[in-house]
Amino acid sequence: MTRKLAVAGAAMMLAAAAYAQTAEDALGVWENPENKSHTEFYKCGDGVCGKIVKVVDGQKTDDKNPDPAKRNRPIVGLVIMQGAKKTGPNKWAGQIYIRAEGKTYSGSLTVKSKTELDLSGCVVAVFCKTTTLTRVK
Repeated sequence: MTRKLAVAGAAMMLAAAAYAQTAEDALGVWENPENKSHTEFYKCGDGVCGKIVKVVDGQKTDDKNPDPAKRNRPIVGLVIMQGAKKTGPNKWAGQIYIRAEGKTYSGSLTVKSKTELDLSGCVVAVFCKTTTLTRVK
């Protein structure tokens, strides 16, 4: 009886692990609810990168960038996260470029579920903004 319970318990733990979110679940295209833009997160080297693949708010170029040489870069195709490293089973951390401000911040990407992830940018550890993105079908 004890052996059957142990086998059943192990099977349940394996099944639960199969449903746990992983950082790899971040890969794909996600929509920002604030401006309806789409960002694609993809593997790059041993990290994760993200680039804007759709914009609907009218910003066509990186005109908010403090570097005048970069202000004519198109927003579509703009890499906003580079080389984020895995910091947990469902989290990546690196630098995030916020196009509305033209600034780069320390940031993270945390998978909440197969359909939601949190993208956070922090000026310092206590001044952070988090946006929940939804997976594009």
